[in-house]
Amino acid sequence: MRDRYLSVDQVAELLGTTARFPRRLIAERRITFVKVGRHVRIPESAVDAFVAAHTVEPITGRTSRLRAVA
Repeated sequence: MRDRYLSVDQVAELLGTTARFPRRLIAERRITFVKVGRHVRIPESAVDAFVAAHTVEPITGRTSRLRAVA
């Protein structure tokens, strides 16, 4: 159990959002979470995985779409 478990408010602060966003992720089962009694905790690794899965890499060089417009 080396993972750090974060509260909804801590995850919101980490992501720079309101608490509503992580709560929605939990309600939609889009992020891993643990229920400890009535408390909900999110493993830090789950937040890292969520961010990594939704990271969009920049496009390098010009794309054909840009050439067609230009």
